[in-house]
Amino acid sequence: MPEDIFYVYIAELIYCLRIPGSIFITLYNTISMIVNKAIDLGQGKIISIETGKMAKQADGAVVVRLGDTMVIATVVSSKKTPPPNQDFFPLQVEYREKYSAAGKFPGGFFKRESRPSEKEILSARLIDRALRPLFPDGYLYETQIIVTVISSDQINDADVLGGLAASAAIMVSDIPFQNPMSEVRVGRINGFYIINPDINELLESDIDICIGGTNDTICMLEGEMKEISEAEMLEAIQFGHTAIKKLCALQSEIAAEVAKSQRPFTPMTIPAELTEVIRGLCETRLKELAYTPLAKEARADQTALIYREIIASTIEHFKSIFSSEEIAADPLKALCVNHHIIEEQIHAVEKRVMRHMILDDAKRLDGRALDQVRPISIELGIIPRAHGSALFTRGETQALVTITLGTKKDAQSVDTLTDSADKTFFLHYNFPPFSVGECGRLGSIGRREIGHGNLAERSIKMVAPSQEEFPYTIRIVSDILESNGSSSMASVCGGTLALMDGGVPIKKPVSGIAMGLIKEGDSYAVLSDILGNEDHLGDMDFKVSGTREGITACQMDIKIDGLDYHILETALEQARRGRLHILGEMEKAISSTRSELANFAPKLTTIKVPVDCIGMIIGKGGETIRSITEETGAEINIADDGTVTIACSTSEGTNAALATIKSLTAKPEVGTIYIGKVRDIRDELGAFVEFLPKTDGLVHISEISSTTRVTKVSDHLKIGEKVKVKLVDVRKDPRTGKTKFALSIKALDQEKPKESSTGN
Repeated sequence: MPEDIFYVYIAELIYCLRIPGSIFITLYNTISMIVNKAIDLGQGKIISIETGKMAKQADGAVVVRLGDTMVIATVVSSKKTPPPNQDFFPLQVEYREKYSAAGKFPGGFFKRESRPSEKEILSARLIDRALRPLFPDGYLYETQIIVTVISSDQINDADVLGGLAASAAIMVSDIPFQNPMSEVRVGRINGFYIINPDINELLESDIDICIGGTNDTICMLEGEMKEISEAEMLEAIQFGHTAIKKLCALQSEIAAEVAKSQRPFTPMTIPAELTEVIRGLCETRLKELAYTPLAKEARADQTALIYREIIASTIEHFKSIFSSEEIAADPLKALCVNHHIIEEQIHAVEKRVMRHMILDDAKRLDGRALDQVRPISIELGIIPRAHGSALFTRGETQALVTITLGTKKDAQSVDTLTDSADKTFFLHYNFPPFSVGECGRLGSIGRREIGHGNLAERSIKMVAPSQEEFPYTIRIVSDILESNGSSSMASVCGGTLALMDGGVPIKKPVSGIAMGLIKEGDSYAVLSDILGNEDHLGDMDFKVSGTREGITACQMDIKIDGLDYHILETALEQARRGRLHILGEMEKAISSTRSELANFAPKLTTIKVPVDCIGMIIGKGGETIRSITEETGAEINIADDGTVTIACSTSEGTNAALATIKSLTAKPEVGTIYIGKVRDIRDELGAFVEFLPKTDGLVHISEISSTTRVTKVSDHLKIGEKVKVKLVDVRKDPRTGKTKFALSIKALDQEKPKESSTGN
């Protein structure tokens, strides 16, 4: 019976039998296979997971809720067999925030969500990095995970809920996936750890770290901290893992209740004779190459030559054994002459050779010790027009980092479901293809660049001065010129050096280092300052940045199961020593922030004016403030509390703008001398002089000269002429109530003023 007709019969039955609502809901849930389970993680953090109600045509779909924040995650995996030459897992993870979830309209002209924001991209990366290694080896079917925020209470962030929802959606699907993953955020307030702190709690927290893991291991870390110790970092991870285990158990319960059978999946079987032939042909050559310290390009050239020769020899070998008819008829024999499959097997030998060289002989590809950092060179101030610059080179990784200082008008507008504050500190990371010796398309910024830039930004942000201390908008740009391992950590070091070179008063210098791991069974080796090949062929990429006092940011990705806390503790301690070594090299180049800003950086001057004077400074339609900018070259920003910030690259422009603003807001004071402009002349009465903006006073004919009797004012003064006057009296006209100002030129010859002020 079709499903829609079945539900019609059920509805009629319920109506005829007058079934009560509660029984109807139970019956409906049973028919629909709706499963809803919740868990209390403490401190009022109740998370519920529901499946079976929404998006039922997807392979798997769940809704996860915390407070009034809800996300729906769906997963669909293609059943089409991937081509035999495919060597990657085409997993696509998308995270989207709907403005309607918070009752908001999208910004922009079209009033519709468009390309993903930086926040959405970073949240998608959190999910992707944790889930990708957990799919079974050899599963290469195209898979798409879409996480959508459908409700936001604007207090609880949905990013870690998205990771939980994505894993739960896979668990209730028929996709072969045995190991549920969960994500949580850990904060700490007054020494007490919190699971999934809301945005208000994060303001008080000295830790903000997202943790992804399974029941047995941690597979992803990403976060920022206020100079915490390695021991505190480990405590936070362990605290988060406790909650992760509970969420993983909840997913397993839901999957067992849904009880959907998994689709058949058989990884590709490689003929044993193929692996033996390839091993015999290339193992010795690859081992000799691994034990020879070479530069990146030279090693790549030698490796490519070995690959080409071994592929040709392997194909020739099997074509001499099998006939073309046998190869066409037998898929396994066809694999023996498949260019792509042979290349994969050579790569497996290369990986095994390098890993055992490190584990057995404690040797690395470039000849370094396991905990040794590559040579570092630093040059400062090499970009003359930048407001600060540094060229940081570590081994074959090089970052050219510049800073630009601006005003609040240069701040980056941010509009997310939980945040709308402008950013006044940001770091942009660029990774051009020439940095790895390749040709590539230059287009929009990729997810990797956004992720690396965000990590470097969070690392340095903790030591950046506050807006009250340094009211500039700060933009750091890191252009990677060479890359062979951890360009994001080079951006941290280069960014710190550029800030110090530019005179930005950071609290402390920050450095960063990338750690690697090789693990086989119980044997393992932790590597400091990893190379690109050690990252690619290794088991971990763990980036740690911080000051001498503690950690400010971290990011970790694990490719294996079973990372225990002893290894993590070893990696953190080794990273600390490496970080301190790099800081020492940086301090040799510049020990403290320069005392003055760069020549071409705008100089900021701040004054406070009465709030009721703001309109006078701005003028009608902004006329006055625009004229000040045009005349002085200074940029002027006025806050609602009357704080006026003047930004100008020259002291002359700053002083001119400052004088004009002071004159606009000055109050007339008897005894003060002003330089005014003659606006009108009455020959028998006197001259009207504008001595303050939009404030005129009368110089009576008798107050023009102390040496000559004036009979005609125009003989002594001209309209538009600038003249020095003294305010001698202020009084109100009893008839009109207007304030009248009496000015004198003659009085200047009779006594010295109490103080002077410049007007027009």
